[in-house]
Amino acid sequence: MGYDVDRFVVQVNDGLLCCICRDVLEDPVQAPCEHAFCRTCIEGWLVENTRCPEDRKPLSLSALKSLFRYMRNDLNKLQLKCCNHFLGCTHVGDLEFMHTHESDCPLGTVACPNDKCNLMVTRKDLIDHLETCEFRSKECPTGCGMLIVSPEHDDHNCIAELRTAYDVLRSEMTCKIQEQRHEMELRLNMQREHMVQKESTIQCQVDELKSELSRMTQKMKLLMDLEIQRRQDTEKLELEKKELMELLKGQALDGGASRGQQAGSSRTHFPPSLKGKVTTI
Repeated sequence: MGYDVDRFVVQVNDGLLCCICRDVLEDPVQAPCEHAFCRTCIEGWLVENTRCPEDRKPLSLSALKSLFRYMRNDLNKLQLKCCNHFLGCTHVGDLEFMHTHESDCPLGTVACPNDKCNLMVTRKDLIDHLETCEFRSKECPTGCGMLIVSPEHDDHNCIAELRTAYDVLRSEMTCKIQEQRHEMELRLNMQREHMVQKESTIQCQVDELKSELSRMTQKMKLLMDLEIQRRQDTEKLELEKKELMELLKGQALDGGASRGQQAGSSRTHFPPSLKGKVTTI
């Protein structure tokens, strides 16, 4: 339902009236055919109907959209009376801010906050009513500190009330302790599982490192054996080289001596009868 047209200080344009209730639009929405409605009015209409109430075109809740901005601005600027004007409130203001006033209006009616009291009073009379309400709560006059309702005062038993309050408090504390214990156990179990997984991961990494270290040790040992073998081979080659050099040197000396002997034996020996003679050709 919209706002009653009689609350407005000036005549409202028909374009700002709901097409269903014919009151001024409240929480307005617009159909694709540009007809405007109060949200509650059109939602109630579409429960049993599937067409616009004005032009009978197909319409659904999903097709509804916000009112045009210029129409919303015109609507918000309308001047109207407080809903409590019939009680004597003289406030007049913009529709946009009227809800703020009405939520604090002294002449507005509110329910008594005391349990079992169904009386509706105005805000300005609420304080006086609370002081005299027969269902008001107050502290026990005997000193137990419990809040009691006036009609129940004659049956109030401080010891029973305190015992009941103690039992309730103990029950609440027991429940909280159990909940905290359960939560701590869950956390400990999660941390324990995490630590076990972490330990397993670390152990796997340690085993991998040990295996890698063992492989490296074997490789180092193999390299050392190869280095020793290489040194032995080198020493052996050096020794063979030395022997070969000595052998070559010995052969060179023997070859020089044999060449000298051959040169001496190849000299020409003339007969004694030819000594001192020169042959002229």
